[in-house]
Amino acid sequence: MSPVHRSVVYEWLRHDKKFPHVWCPGCGLGILLGSLVRALHLSGLDKNRVVLVSGIGCSGRLPVYVDVGSVHTTHGRALTFATGIKMANPELTVITVMGDGDACAIGGNHLIHAARRNLDLTAIIVNNLTYGMTGGQCSPTTPLGAKASTARYGHIEPAFDIGALTATAGAAFVARSTVYHVTQLDKLLGQALDKRGFSVVEVLSPCHTNYGRQNRLGSQIEMMQGYRQDAVRVERWEKMEAAERENRFPIGVLVDRDRVTFLEAYREVCDRASGKRMEADS
Repeated sequence: MSPVHRSVVYEWLRHDKKFPHVWCPGCGLGILLGSLVRALHLSGLDKNRVVLVSGIGCSGRLPVYVDVGSVHTTHGRALTFATGIKMANPELTVITVMGDGDACAIGGNHLIHAARRNLDLTAIIVNNLTYGMTGGQCSPTTPLGAKASTARYGHIEPAFDIGALTATAGAAFVARSTVYHVTQLDKLLGQALDKRGFSVVEVLSPCHTNYGRQNRLGSQIEMMQGYRQDAVRVERWEKMEAAERENRFPIGVLVDRDRVTFLEAYREVCDRASGKRMEADS
């Protein structure tokens, strides 16, 4: 292990937790864990002022391993807890880690309104196209026609595009990567942490145990190779014809804009209200 990697491990991982982790061998969540701690390390943040919030699902176990303040919340409610934490102490860096079912199904309304309000939070959404922990049921991102334990003859509902959904709702920063493109993922997570406002990083990660097996996609290695073949850098994607884009997807920064954050608007209202009270008292 290089001195840099050793420093990251000892600074950001909890050493009373046993490794290897609880996820299936080949699951991308272990890769995401490494990417997140590297991004935190390079950000220069004080780990005593970082809070990591998760919901329920495979991704819900990730905060257990990171040596920061953490909250393991109820299904779909990671962003509501994160909102309360940020409003109570705006100086904290608050990060949520959610799965596609956690964030976009039961937590879908919270995701939309967190983006609309432009809360100063970072949302990492791990998209494995299924409910991986509970048996491989359809999730809001399961592709049309794909098989699942609740769709033996093919899924009949179109999938959510997490990037388009959160961008349209008003997120200040939206990016997408995969656990294959690790160097890019490190960079995007760092950008999200630095961004003022609501930042979303969608991370495509294979669930070979449930989704891959049911759809005959091969081993975890073959699913990772699929990301390599199908992912297109957003700069190239924008120049591609519709026919070339079929069955492929863009990765990189999808949206990067500046908006007034919810906290800034809230403080302004409080200042106006305080000024009016002072006028009334004088």
